[in-house]
Amino acid sequence: MTEVDPAGHATSAKGFFAGSTFAGVKIYGEGKLDLGVLYSELPCTTAATYTKNVLHSASVDINRAKLGIGPARGVVVNSGVANSSTGDRGIEDGQQLAAWASARVAVPADEMLVCSTGVIGHFLPMEKLEAGIGQLDSSADGGEPFSRAILTTDTRPKRGSVRFGPYTIGGCCKGSGMIHPNMATMLAFLTTDAPVEQGFLQAVLSEAVDRSFNLVSIDGDTSPSDTVLLFANGAGGGEPIEAGAAFAAEFRSAVEALCIYLAKEIARDGEGATRIIEFRVTGGATTDEARAMVRLLSTSYLLKSAVHGADPNWGRVTAVIGRSGLAVNEPAVKISICGTRVFEAKQPTEFDPVALSEAMKADTVTIDVDLGAGDGAATGWGCDLSAEYVSINADYHT
Repeated sequence: MTEVDPAGHATSAKGFFAGSTFAGVKIYGEGKLDLGVLYSELPCTTAATYTKNVLHSASVDINRAKLGIGPARGVVVNSGVANSSTGDRGIEDGQQLAAWASARVAVPADEMLVCSTGVIGHFLPMEKLEAGIGQLDSSADGGEPFSRAILTTDTRPKRGSVRFGPYTIGGCCKGSGMIHPNMATMLAFLTTDAPVEQGFLQAVLSEAVDRSFNLVSIDGDTSPSDTVLLFANGAGGGEPIEAGAAFAAEFRSAVEALCIYLAKEIARDGEGATRIIEFRVTGGATTDEARAMVRLLSTSYLLKSAVHGADPNWGRVTAVIGRSGLAVNEPAVKISICGTRVFEAKQPTEFDPVALSEAMKADTVTIDVDLGAGDGAATGWGCDLSAEYVSINADYHT
């Protein structure tokens, strides 16, 4: 698999710049960066995926409208307030924020997108944001602080980069709670200096999102702000990359590798999480059914609680399989936890529960499920459920 450099970020690719500041938007995390801008000095082709939450944020409407007309080359992001369920004023405020950012970094207003994340139902503090935009100083080294400016309840930034041929793909994302697959379950911003044809760019991003961000879940809730953006500015030179062209396969692999890496970082940093769970499903009647099983397993609070307690209670897995409504060949169903087979041929296997419990205390717990119904396969990620998750979300707004 393509190697990801965890020290990379959204300005690792040539020709991209970023700036960040504390504007006072966050109602928590006093003094932490909460406003950032990311942009290319060159025109870009742009691809995007969005949440399927019907009550989506103003930024989703604004970005869809702009990208429906032409490509973009930048995005301004605030954290702390989601600008969601804020009506016409939310649209106007989001457009104004984008206009201020475009003027600050000399990017055409129709090529500056906007994203907001944080508390739902609050209006953007426009005076603070206007002042904050005036404080933004961008640089080619600004990707690392930008990755911190977009965070909400995250405990750490999530960023990385990948090299393929003469090109670089960099990026970052945020997400810790309200994470469940629905086209994009967080905010993620990817950049590349490769020259990529727009149709191919969109196809590659959509496929990568389906194999990564759409297979990670923290709590089963889908944010109204979810967006993944991929900007390609061609600063690395060469002929446009399109399906079947030179570097097409390498580009596809690199985007997928970075998206999977970032998706796993989201699961690892789930609110209150102490370990990541990797769900590996085979034997699905179709790929879609295998993916559906991953999502069901990753959102079972009973299973997540068992993992938190290092309890090898595989009955939590069979319960999910049995209620799934998916095609299952019961005699062929197999379940393994941390590489230990615990269920096969409709009955438990012999294993050492004490040793398995100890293995489940590792940073990553693997759960393998074979449905025995076909060739569909999928891998996804989640995290355990701790009391800290309840504490974080009980106090989130107040």
